[in-house]
Order: sequence, then C-alpha cells, then structure tokens
Amino acid sequence: MKIAVIGGGNIGGVLVQEIVRRRLARHVSLVDVKGPDLSKGKCLDIAEGSPIISSDVVVEGSKEYDVIAGADLVINTAGVPRAARPDGTIPTREELLATNLKITDAVSEGISKFCPQAIIISIANPLDAIVYRLFMNLKPARERVMGMAGVLDSSRYSYFVAKEAGVSVENVEAMVLGGHGDDMLPIRSACRIAGMPVEKFIAAEKLDAIEARTRQAGGEVVKLLGSGSAFVSPSWAALEMAEAIIFDKKKILPVCTLLKGEYGVDGLFIGVPVVLGAKGIEKIIVMDLTDKEKAAFAKSVASVKKSSEEVLSLTK
Repeated sequence: MKIAVIGGGNIGGVLVQEIVRRRLARHVSLVDVKGPDLSKGKCLDIAEGSPIISSDVVVEGSKEYDVIAGADLVINTAGVPRAARPDGTIPTREELLATNLKITDAVSEGISKFCPQAIIISIANPLDAIVYRLFMNLKPARERVMGMAGVLDSSRYSYFVAKEAGVSVENVEAMVLGGHGDDMLPIRSACRIAGMPVEKFIAAEKLDAIEARTRQAGGEVVKLLGSGSAFVSPSWAALEMAEAIIFDKKKILPVCTLLKGEYGVDGLFIGVPVVLGAKGIEKIIVMDLTDKEKAAFAKSVASVKKSSEEVLSLTK
C-alpha cells in the first residue's frame, strides 16, 4: 500500500506523521510545489524519528509530482487560505475559488499522470467545489473520489453534545449532512447518547445552540488561532476515512459524494452517509429525515449547487 499526500501545510504534515505512526502503508509520499524543500524537510524530520516509534514506513517528500507514482490512495490538501494581502485587502470568495481551482487543476494533472487508479480523499477548501472540480477533471468512477467534511463536522457535533451532556465522547453518535458550510445539517433525529435520543439529556434550546456552533466551528478555530485554520481534527477525520478503505471496514461515515438521484439530487457532491470499504464508496445510504430536516437539507443542496455553478462559470 502506498499513500500520497498532496500539500505540505499543517494538515499534510499531520497526515504523514500519523500514517507513519499508525503504520497505515509501506510507503507514504508528500508533494508540495511551493517553498524551498518544505515536503522534503517535513518527511526527513518524520523519517529520522521513525526508529523511536519502531515504524518501517518509507517516507519521501518532493516538489515534483512523480513522487506520488503508483499511489493506491491520495489525500488532497492543496489550496491557499483566505488571508490578507500585503496592502491589507482580502481576496474575494470568487478570487480565492479561482486560485484554488487552478491549484486543483495542477493536482488533477499530477494524479492523472502518476496514479490514475488511486482512490481520492479531498480535504482542500472550498470543499464541495474542489471535489467537484477533481471529478470534472479526472472523470473517475464515483466511488473513487470523495470529500472529507462530514466526518469532521460530525465529530465537532459529537464533542459539543458530550460536553453539554456531561458524558464520554464515546457515548455519542452523531451525523452531519449537506455541504461543508453555514448550511450544513446536524441531524438531531439521528443523534444518540448510549443509544438513547439526545433530547433525553439536552434541552431543545441547548441543542439549537450546539447545532449553530457546529455550523460555525471551523471559523471559531480560525479566530482563536489568529492565523491559519484547524489542522489536527481534519487530518484525523480524513484518516478515519482512509482506515475504513485500507482495512475494508465497510464503515458507515458521512462523506461528500456524487449523488445520482439519491435524496432527489443529481450531479452534485453532497455530504451523506455511505459505506466505505476497499473499493471506496460501496453504498450510499438514504436516511429518513424529518420534514424540518428535509427542508434544511434542500437549503444546503441549494448552496452547493451555487458553488458548483461558480466552478462551471470560472471554467468557461
């Protein structure tokens, strides 16, 4: 098994570190085209520590895409954050999307040339738009390309519920669907604490606040950090998906996937529960939603559709 990580920022560094620590592959490669030799430096640092943790995983970094040749699984983190320019102005969302789509085109070219049969997990933001662009460029079977968002958002929802209820995070089961943005949808009707409805432990108004915080959780971390965004939790979330694939777990996880009629949606990448196994997305599960949840899901789908239309517009 060979795993390729694209993008040597904070998330890429944590991913390589964790892949080596967990021994998820015999070979892991990291590519980042920017900087002096960022990817080589991070990989050398990790490799030099591998004897301490008794890990024989081969670690290799490069500025060239040929380092990912033959990868079975690709985790894409490549993109630039929305940050102020030297003159103090901030790029518009459209400018940021245009930049990251160009980066995604380069990523697509590298994957197409060196590991066209790989399963792809994309973390780069804006999530829904980037995974849509990867699919447009590579045209793989839909089970082989997916976005990581729902696992992270569901983890955040679970954590907030556990803290409010005063129970272990291990007791909480939660699911967040839809797009990876302000219109994401925590599914209260599917949230359980030790198998019991969450409402048994937490009042409705408290759950409203938790769900609102879940939708804004990424921005909350950004504000606290002052620079950059969350990087450990997204990495762990992507690895939760990767392990389901590597070990053929047949695990049900919320994943950003291409819908072809499921949930009444056709041709958009939306976060829904799927069965993840050795072939990638092996089954899409259609949940029973309340009328209120159906309306919120439709609103989230509309937001994703708008982002996808922007991708098509910028392509033209």
